[in-house]
Amino acid sequence: MAEPAYFAAAFLGVELHPGQEKWLQNATARENILVTGNRWGKSFIAAVKLIHSAVYRLRPLKYDKAGRYRAVSASITQDQANLIFNQVVRLMRQSPTIEPLVEELRRTPYPCLTMITGATIEARSTQNRGEYLLGNDYDLFIFDEVAFETDPEYVVEEVIMMRLADREGKLDLVSTPNGKNWFYRRAREIIEGKRPGYFQSGDSRENKFISREFLAERVSYFSDARLQQNIMGQFVDCGGEILKGEYVDKALDNYEKAAEYFEKGKTVFINGWDLARKQTATVGITIEAANERIRVVALERLKKFDWEVILEKIRKRQEQYPGRLVVDATGLGDVIVEQLADYKPEAVIFTPAIKAELLTNVELLHARGKIFYERWELPEAPGKIWSFEDELRQARWDDNSACDSLMALALALWPLRRRNRPTISPRVGRF
Repeated sequence: MAEPAYFAAAFLGVELHPGQEKWLQNATARENILVTGNRWGKSFIAAVKLIHSAVYRLRPLKYDKAGRYRAVSASITQDQANLIFNQVVRLMRQSPTIEPLVEELRRTPYPCLTMITGATIEARSTQNRGEYLLGNDYDLFIFDEVAFETDPEYVVEEVIMMRLADREGKLDLVSTPNGKNWFYRRAREIIEGKRPGYFQSGDSRENKFISREFLAERVSYFSDARLQQNIMGQFVDCGGEILKGEYVDKALDNYEKAAEYFEKGKTVFINGWDLARKQTATVGITIEAANERIRVVALERLKKFDWEVILEKIRKRQEQYPGRLVVDATGLGDVIVEQLADYKPEAVIFTPAIKAELLTNVELLHARGKIFYERWELPEAPGKIWSFEDELRQARWDDNSACDSLMALALALWPLRRRNRPTISPRVGRF
């Protein structure tokens, strides 16, 4: 079997830049992540990998008797997936050695190239939560622009992974960054050794085949954040987030180390409850405060429960963590407050001004590095997981109407605000 870089040069007639050679050589794990700046050449190298893998049917030999080998490029839209597929077709057609291996090329109902060896290369869409992938099986799955997938947790874990189960298939998650979302979290798990796999990043300037002058011009116009994301291929905040990514990182990373602060001195509990309206969830968060540090010790998220059940949940929480109770009294919330009168709840009505102060207080406490929490994850719907971390990272000043856990946290933290200290103003947006 020819080494990938040699294969590209000798059989496809293409020259790779060093970053692309490194990817082909090392991205051999069960799961591989490639995050790059724009124009690095990730679609091109994905096409080369698809051809190399299909020609040599790269998989454990015990599965080679299956007779067929299926590789696929998939993306958030069929058009995006076709970009890689069209590269595959072009590279194979221009190669005197590889072109004779093409047995059939069809474009409907989806693009598919069949080789005389029985291997196929396809292009598919992940739209509708991967609906069009169900019932299939693959040996190599390349998911392009995964950072822009609207429901990546479900599509990757519940759909794609099961498409690879039959023959121990491999998954490449490839994308330019899109803020610190699920793709960022997945990459961190591999980088930190919490999940097996291979990770590689790529700077656009590694690609010697694009104009140096054009790149230099773009770099001169970009802000630091846009330079890091679009050219350097780094995960950065998109702008407008209520909580900077570094704040959430610190709160998560230092949770275990912060335990010592709560073993000494007096601790107090505060329970904050954000009550559901229509399609949102009721969330209750309990914080423990000690030695000017704060940690989340309980979190409960409820959807479509009767008020009697919600009241019982709140009472049980107060029994488990006796302390101050802060409740969202917006709309029908005042009725709940009346039912909990024996706990002397503090009622908060979400006016635009109050909500801005609540969220600003959350941001300020994060900026001071005094708050810690775990990666709370809870089932939300069949095949779907809700993540506390994801909600905090995605909450923006101009889009936070569905951030129930953030508001529950804000309510729990509300009594800890210092009215006489300087505050920071909300940066932008509407509430």
